[in-house]
Amino acid sequence: MRRVKAFLFFLVLLCFVSTFGLQAQSSTTAATESTQFDMTGFPLWAKDLRRGEIVAFGSFPFAYFFANFGFDTYRFFNHGNDTRYAPWPFNSAATIEQTQDEKIMTLGIAAGGAIIIALVDYAIVRYKRNRAQAEQSNLPEGTPIIIRRPLWEEEDFTPTGGD
Repeated sequence: MRRVKAFLFFLVLLCFVSTFGLQAQSSTTAATESTQFDMTGFPLWAKDLRRGEIVAFGSFPFAYFFANFGFDTYRFFNHGNDTRYAPWPFNSAATIEQTQDEKIMTLGIAAGGAIIIALVDYAIVRYKRNRAQAEQSNLPEGTPIIIRRPLWEEEDFTPTGGD
């Protein structure tokens, strides 16, 4: 039995050592290679969809907090200002919890709110994009278009130390 335990111990130890060795090796190669994700090959609708996904998932916790507070406030006023139904910061030990249906409704309201926030963000980005295209198309023929990029995106830029 002791041999089996010792064998398993060395097997687990070998797995950890090999895992740390692979991580150290990959971190040295990662330091020399760029880790930025290049989205130049994707169509515009895919970029917009990804942005919408990020905005919706990012705004969901805030939407859930406000939906939960709003629903608790609604319950409080709907039950005649009974302190057992008071919203979160004002509740007491005898608070009546939400039912399963109310919790599902709160999640649905929060999800809908997050989607609405993502759609509003999409509308704002679309408006700005269309306005920039309209301004560019209204320029007189032969007008040079100047595109400004940060210095570190230039091909011949090599950062120097702070001497």
